Amino acid sequence: MISLTDSQKIGMGLTGFGVFFLFFGMILFFDKALLAIGNILFVAGLAFVIGLERTFRFFFQKHKLKATGFFLGGVLVVLIGWPIVGVVLEIYGFFLLFRGFFPVVVGFIRRIPVLGSILNLPFISTYVDNASEGNTMV
Repeated sequence: MISLTDSQKIGMGLTGFGVFFLFFGMILFFDKALLAIGNILFVAGLAFVIGLERTFRFFFQKHKLKATGFFLGGVLVVLIGWPIVGVVLEIYGFFLLFRGFFPVVVGFIRRIPVLGSILNLPFISTYVDNASEGNTMV
């Protein structure tokens, strides 16, 4: 089992609550307050889990500046009070930021009994493999 420091445990809790508030804010018709709280908790939790320096290095790499701009711009737009536009910007930035992790996630999901058999179906497998490699054409 992986041992976590106390600050990483706090970060996991903050990130979990952030995701909960983001999800709950979207369920309640893009409630501005819940989305703003979720954004703040998610980013703070990420900083606690991987550390401030590594968080800044991750977000501000030269090839990720566009993605960081969309993600943090979306957070800012939500805080200003336009939740739907902000969430769209955040989702786009999130996918740009974390697209390198998607093949790892797909590989992990393929080992889960029910979901793995669904992802290995021929028509889904072709699409998922192309999407996880970064190809947009099927």
